[in-house]
Amino acid sequence: MHPLRPKLMTVCAVLASLIPILWASGIGSDVMKPIAAPMVGGMITSTIRVLILIPVFFVLMKERALRCGTLRPEAAG
Repeated sequence: MHPLRPKLMTVCAVLASLIPILWASGIGSDVMKPIAAPMVGGMITSTIRVLILIPVFFVLMKERALRCGTLRPEAAG
């Protein structure tokens, strides 16, 4: 749960600045919309990747290692 707050704060700030660009219809909007659209998609997909996919894959790999008996205990520091 450690990266949740900074990641969501960053995504919310970026989306809050890009959404008005996507809805704009004034001068220069035809140039800015193609730039803003992939950035919005990238922010959303990176959030899903970092907060959902990577932790799920990590848990699946840990469970597989536990079942196979290949997981070694960490050295106590």
